[in-house]
Amino acid sequence: MSATCPPSFEEFALSDGVAAWSAAVDGLAGWYSSALARGATPLELAGELSRWWALASRRRPPRWASPNTVLFEAPIARLRDFSPAAASPVVPTLVVPPQAGHDSCIVDFSSAQSQMATIVAAGLERAYALDWIGATAATKDATISDYLDVIESAVGQIGGPVNLIGDCQGGWLATIYAALRPEHVNTLTIAGAPVDFHAGEPVIHAALRWFAPGGNLAFYRGLVASSGGVLPGEYLLAGFIAIQPDAEIVRQLQLLSDLDDADKLERYREFEDWFKYTQSIPGAFYLWIVEHLFRDNELIAGTLEIAGERVELGRITCPLNLLAGATDHITPSAQVFALADYASTPAEQVLRDSTRGGHLGLFMSHDALADHWPALLSGVLAHSH
Repeated sequence: MSATCPPSFEEFALSDGVAAWSAAVDGLAGWYSSALARGATPLELAGELSRWWALASRRRPPRWASPNTVLFEAPIARLRDFSPAAASPVVPTLVVPPQAGHDSCIVDFSSAQSQMATIVAAGLERAYALDWIGATAATKDATISDYLDVIESAVGQIGGPVNLIGDCQGGWLATIYAALRPEHVNTLTIAGAPVDFHAGEPVIHAALRWFAPGGNLAFYRGLVASSGGVLPGEYLLAGFIAIQPDAEIVRQLQLLSDLDDADKLERYREFEDWFKYTQSIPGAFYLWIVEHLFRDNELIAGTLEIAGERVELGRITCPLNLLAGATDHITPSAQVFALADYASTPAEQVLRDSTRGGHLGLFMSHDALADHWPALLSGVLAHSH
């Protein structure tokens, strides 16, 4: 962690509970000590607390950091083009972001933390990303087939085959697409994406055992039904915070000591805007995920069928890049690396790599974007001429 850079959410997630609470106490103590040194009056302290509360509770819509053009918009997604003018004639790269209750701009988080900018800088200048649209009453019944159709439309728009990159949920979706349409995929890269949903000790699977005893999905169906057929993003946000509540408490208390640092405040707001400005997921799509992937692990079992077509991982023969986080509690590395055991890609064309951090850091941390993605993307570029 840089001495000049404040701890990020992802770096908090690396620490144990004692260290996290110590940082929280330090943040609170630092603010109070500063107030004493400044001779702040009770009225001034009340003003600072009011300002802190406003910053902690008000969210702006998240934004894409890099210039891009929307090529098309479907009911559930847009296709964004990040290619510079006169882009090199390489195989196009299509990024499939997570659809997990947050905006897709995580792949273009800021000017200093952008997966899309890293892709372009690596020479893969024909760069595109899907941008998932939050579910509405009109799209609450969208299915896995609808999501795969969006990828198919994007590939048709930009011209395949493509270098397919999928993050988290976007990774298993990209994997399914690659298994169904291997002729359209030049290389496949997944980061923090579960393929074997039962490998390791993921907290999500532990939650499934708790809320769906004996495989009964009544609880999940009730969540969707009670919300008009969608899964509200707020529910997913609450789940993520519950996984590591220390990180949430620390981040908010440390904000107190950063109230007069414009740079730190902007970094705080950038993350909070993305993390807490949530969007809903189509209920039909969500329940399909819970049943066929989280509960029944059908990708690995070899029993997954979509629109009457069997999803066979063995049909994947293209070069594979598998990126995991060493401390990823949401998607343990074993879930990601499992793809190599079921795909037919030759061993010499499989790259396995692990970052130091956890889940979100795979897509937007300085460590991952500076020390892991460039080498990975160099290999993709070598297959893209």
